[in-house]
Amino acid sequence: MHYDKIIKQLKTRRETLQVTQSLLSELSGVSLRALKQFESGKGNPTLETLTKLSEALGMEVSLQVKTPKVIK
Repeated sequence: MHYDKIIKQLKTRRETLQVTQSLLSELSGVSLRALKQFESGKGNPTLETLTKLSEALGMEVSLQVKTPKVIK
């Protein structure tokens, strides 16, 4: 799965709060290496990882599941 928009929002929030990648890594329990990969677009975090990062930044991840339209 690709979570590009969510990662961009998390990075913006991190920068707004002036939280370093290193500190976010410590607060969230996500490795610094993984965090750097996600922010550079080179990795795909799991939903669990996104939740850890968002909670550390005072955010919440919310996903919607939509029923596909039936084509007749």
